[in-house]
Amino acid sequence: MIIILLFAFMFLLMTLGLPIALAIGLPAIGLIVSPGVFPDTVTLAALGQTVVQQLFSGVDSFDLLAVPLFMIAGSIMEVGGISRRLIDFCNSLVGWAPGGLAAAAIVASMIIAGISGSAAADTAAIGAVVIPAMIRQGYPAPFAAAVVAAGGSIGIIIPPSIPMVLFGFMTNISISQLFAGGMLVGVLLGLSFMVIAVFIAWRNGYGEREPFSMAKVVSTGRDAVWSMGAPVVVLGGILSGVVTVTEAAALAVFYALLVGTVINKELPWKELPALIVRSQISAGGILFIIAMAKIFGWLLAMQQSAQLLDTFVNSLSLPPVGLLLLIMALLLVVGCVMETTAALLLLVPVLAVLTPQMQVDPVQFGVLVVVNLAIGMLTPPVGICLFVSCSIANISLGKISKAVMPLVAVAMIDLLIAALWPPLTMWLPTLFYRS
Repeated sequence: MIIILLFAFMFLLMTLGLPIALAIGLPAIGLIVSPGVFPDTVTLAALGQTVVQQLFSGVDSFDLLAVPLFMIAGSIMEVGGISRRLIDFCNSLVGWAPGGLAAAAIVASMIIAGISGSAAADTAAIGAVVIPAMIRQGYPAPFAAAVVAAGGSIGIIIPPSIPMVLFGFMTNISISQLFAGGMLVGVLLGLSFMVIAVFIAWRNGYGEREPFSMAKVVSTGRDAVWSMGAPVVVLGGILSGVVTVTEAAALAVFYALLVGTVINKELPWKELPALIVRSQISAGGILFIIAMAKIFGWLLAMQQSAQLLDTFVNSLSLPPVGLLLLIMALLLVVGCVMETTAALLLLVPVLAVLTPQMQVDPVQFGVLVVVNLAIGMLTPPVGICLFVSCSIANISLGKISKAVMPLVAVAMIDLLIAALWPPLTMWLPTLFYRS
């Protein structure tokens, strides 16, 4: 009964428009201090102390320092000239093909995904440059916005990834292994998005084609070499074991700052304080959700929710593959209606205990969860990548929602491949960490 009330109050507060952190935390706090939920021998003061302890422990982690640091790196990347140089280089390589600028946007998104760990930051960084350029070349605004949103969603799959940091923090699974597991899936998604975008552009005659010029490739490549070095430095440090994920996040900030201020000289020092404040407001919102979700999860644990779920799953008598696909479908639905961080924090502690029944490696499951929620960023009504692209392209959510559907469909096919073919997610973690 307590579990039903907890979720009922949470969804009611979400429906009323309360911020997601409060919608998660207030019902849990209210029920914790309500008479009859805990034995009468537990005093109100003791319950209040428990609430404070859970709030603090929810964010008391060295690993979580990576969240605000990656947010800063993404903000610097957005205004420091990194994204524009990458797009120019990618366009010089593929701009001769039908839909070349669309393909270039996705390639640039895949490269930038190796810096910030945030899909919203990647979408904004690429979209601010590419969407106006695509519209000038004759691409419809909804199509341009949809392509950029799809490319941005890869930002949480190709490492580093803030959702993977959160998953590893909640489940005590190696974040470095999660990062390695996301590499090939992210590349598969990027290639799939490119094929669909180029096919649609070719079929409809979208865009302009530029003659291939090796001189332009060399020129733009020289300008972009420092920008392309960021993922190499960050991911190379993590996968080689030279730095931890949090240290890599600090390294990403330093590298982006160096490129944006000293090499590209497009980020004035005087703008840096305001940029940091803006990025940390977003990071603070994520950490506040994490703290509130800790209380929510603690109350669920006290009500033995994991045991109840295990009993329910066993009663279904599904084969392992059937259970895995059922959970993937659930996550797809949740990703459509709930913000990514909130969905991750609420569902992972409960669903992660089912990995033995699904007969999947916890690392594979973590990657699949993140891919599910990345697809949710492309689906209304709460797809964050859609909102960012809409605001840049100045179009309605309805228009971009129709344009993004082919990209969502191919992403679901890629998700199914990742779920049914474990080597796609497990080959690199095994190669780097388990050999």
